[in-house]
Amino acid sequence: MSQELPEPGVDVRDLPGGAKAALEAVLMVLDQPATAIELAAGLNLTVAVVEELLAELQQEYSGYTVKAPDMDDASDFGFSASPRGFELRNIAGGWRIYSRADFAEIVGRFVLEGQTARLTQAALETLAVIAYRQPVSRARVSAIRGVNVDSVVRTLTQRGLIEDSGHDPESGAILYRTTSYFLERMGIGSAAELPQLSPHLPGLEGISEFYDADRM
Repeated sequence: MSQELPEPGVDVRDLPGGAKAALEAVLMVLDQPATAIELAAGLNLTVAVVEELLAELQQEYSGYTVKAPDMDDASDFGFSASPRGFELRNIAGGWRIYSRADFAEIVGRFVLEGQTARLTQAALETLAVIAYRQPVSRARVSAIRGVNVDSVVRTLTQRGLIEDSGHDPESGAILYRTTSYFLERMGIGSAAELPQLSPHLPGLEGISEFYDADRM
């Protein structure tokens, strides 16, 4: 994982909250674990200081009160005594923030309830276009529907109903297709088993005119 160095002249220890807060800010946006070496390079700190701060944050999130050995290089801030709903884990040599295992049931229920929420009419229509014309780009879906579908495509991707299917060789645009989860929810084995377009999808009656692959 590559890390960009701070702008010249910027010392993270001079920022609000100091080096610990800067490290915490980076940890909050990681989408995969980062090593202490990578974090140190990105924050322009020594590995030793980063390791001390990581240990400090890890214990702070668990509700322990600890002071780093070298407070001049680490942090001047104390800790709260309350465990957080998240924790800092060192997994496979990399550090990342995760929700605490104690709350797995609650978090899981929240996520599942969000996943099963009803799709809007706009999302259903966009999903139908993608399902029948996959792989297809957002621009072409927008052209068919006559509206911008960027936010709807993000929603469908987050729901696990569509996924990236590579890039258009001519335009370079991302192409989308339905997922195995979509097929599971539809109760079919492949997109070829999709039913003919029906009146249950208002606004798509004219989609057949776009069936020419050259226009899609």
